[in-house]
Amino acid sequence: MRGTHIVAEAAIRAGCRYYFGYPITPQNELPEYMSKRLPEVGGVFVQAESEIASINMVIGASMAGARVMTSSSSPGISLKQEGISYLGGLELPAVIVNMMRGGPGLGNIAPSQSDYFQATRGGGHGDYRTIVLAPASGQELCDLTYHAFDLADHYRTPVLILADGMMGQMMEPVRFPVMRDVGKLPKKPWTITGAKGRKSHFIRSLILDPAQMEEHNWKLIRKYEQIEANEIQFESFMLDDANLAIVAFGTAARIAKAAVKRARNDGLNVGLFRPVSLWPFPSQQLRSLAKTIKHFFVFELNAGQMLEDVKLALEGEGDVFFYGRPGGVVPNPAEISRIISRQFFQKEIV
Repeated sequence: MRGTHIVAEAAIRAGCRYYFGYPITPQNELPEYMSKRLPEVGGVFVQAESEIASINMVIGASMAGARVMTSSSSPGISLKQEGISYLGGLELPAVIVNMMRGGPGLGNIAPSQSDYFQATRGGGHGDYRTIVLAPASGQELCDLTYHAFDLADHYRTPVLILADGMMGQMMEPVRFPVMRDVGKLPKKPWTITGAKGRKSHFIRSLILDPAQMEEHNWKLIRKYEQIEANEIQFESFMLDDANLAIVAFGTAARIAKAAVKRARNDGLNVGLFRPVSLWPFPSQQLRSLAKTIKHFFVFELNAGQMLEDVKLALEGEGDVFFYGRPGGVVPNPAEISRIISRQFFQKEIV
């Protein structure tokens, strides 16, 4: 199944019944799929007049208690940032999908990972964060999207699925989870559904008193600390005897894993550390590798963004080397394997 279709079907099976979006390549197949499938399950699809309109529709549906999603690609996600900041400040759950493309500016429609900073630092204004999940396969597109709705509801926070144009267009086999019964999803007593028979609820992010605004921010920070303590995900691959650890996520990690296998075939002790949750970043897990591994090779489809989190995590332990391809160029595993061989093992590998 195509990657964008996998995300859409997984969202529906997770209980998403509202989707608001605006077309942009390379993720247009996702809203197209939603426009057909949502009416079949009693849901609502709206192609909004803009990205800004669509994210504000997400806010409205989330306030009413719905499981809701939007999707876009890099420039469109930029336009949604004010609304995502509102979701963070209002403590509203939502799932946002970014199929990244080459940039900056309008860029191109080739796969890229240049939105890492935007995603992991909140993206919009103010002291807020979003959970960021980075799938690396069709099955993970399914599983992480399905899980994202539970995370969003549990923590009352937006969750971002960070993939790219290659992952959205590739086709892989996938096993879907069961369809959730929307009527049996956990209740949300805080939602705005009409105040007949109960006290009114009031959801706001406009807090004019500085002391109250500060307390609201500390409340958010305490929540983010709980997320950091409980929701870190990562993969370790062939690291037990490794002299060198490649650190990569998403599509770059798929390439890196193949490069690791090539290097192993050539007798080089190389492994892969793959962050799955980009925020919260698996800093402690990466730092623990520095007890036995002294060389780290960060590979990204950008000019060096996750690189900063790797250096922060290692706190000066180990040497960090970076290789990136910004703008949409996707290298093959042989290229990465050759660079590793020359840089760290002084061997020429064909």
